[in-house]
Amino acid sequence: MALETWLAFALAAFIVLVIPGPTIVLVVGRAMTYGRRSVLPLVTGVTLGDFTAMTMSLLGLGAVMAASATLFTLFKWVGAVYLIYLGVKTWRADPEAKLTAAHALAGSDWVLLRSAYIVTALNPKSIAFFVAFLPQFVDHRAATLPQFTVMMVTFVALAALNAGLYALFAGQMYEQLQNVRARRWINRTGGTALIGAGLLTAAMKRT
Repeated sequence: MALETWLAFALAAFIVLVIPGPTIVLVVGRAMTYGRRSVLPLVTGVTLGDFTAMTMSLLGLGAVMAASATLFTLFKWVGAVYLIYLGVKTWRADPEAKLTAAHALAGSDWVLLRSAYIVTALNPKSIAFFVAFLPQFVDHRAATLPQFTVMMVTFVALAALNAGLYALFAGQMYEQLQNVRARRWINRTGGTALIGAGLLTAAMKRT
């Protein structure tokens, strides 16, 4: 892949990533509930989720999904229901229960990683998007697999950095707040955002 093509791809990917979508809403909401310790599992989940979505796209699922209303709708509703479920849990989270067993389990590394992975990997718009996005930067005169590999590594790295910065900021802000009422407000704001992201996901249509 030529350097100028890679730079153009990296810039386009950066622009796409900085616009908050369901994944970033989830990352911020979880980080605001569980603090900076949630950054690593959340970023890991996003990284694996983007890798999975891109792999599924390259294997042809994205094209099938773009053509199949049923498959698109299935992925859409699974993601929407999961986001709403997480939103309700975040809304109801007790800001004073930071050290209880239930709170620790809900905020365990595995649970945080899993939630970020599911929301990222099962976003049907992302899977279909990669099908249209990646070929724009492919030089068909050269071998395509190395080019797709470079683009995948670049996009996943940028996605991890983007999610990490959002999570770190949100987690640090939450940990600076000792006031229980303020923490409750943050939980409910994050929960509302997740529910809203779920509703928007449910309402989205194929393009």
